[in-house]
Amino acid sequence: MGERRCILIITTAPPGDADRMAQSLVEEHLAACVSVIPVRSHFIWEGKISRENEEMLFVKTTSDAADRACRRILELHSYQLPEIIALEIADGHEPYLRWIHESVR
Repeated sequence: MGERRCILIITTAPPGDADRMAQSLVEEHLAACVSVIPVRSHFIWEGKISRENEEMLFVKTTSDAADRACRRILELHSYQLPEIIALEIADGHEPYLRWIHESVR
């Protein structure tokens, strides 16, 4: 794909919020696909150890749209400090990566 890179954005959300976020990202063509998986997160928040049921979103997008997608996630998110991690996809099934680029605007 040359300079056209694909990005995987990872975030978590409370159960129920993730589907709304995923739908918005796909409808707005900021992501080609968003996979939602139930997880249990263990973390330190405000000096205390916490454990929460959450849903993890795997957002597949392009390098051109990644910043816009991250900003939109922040707008949609209910957390005070949401996890938003963007990773460059180093390699993958070429037709799938091409589909991501065709789907994202």
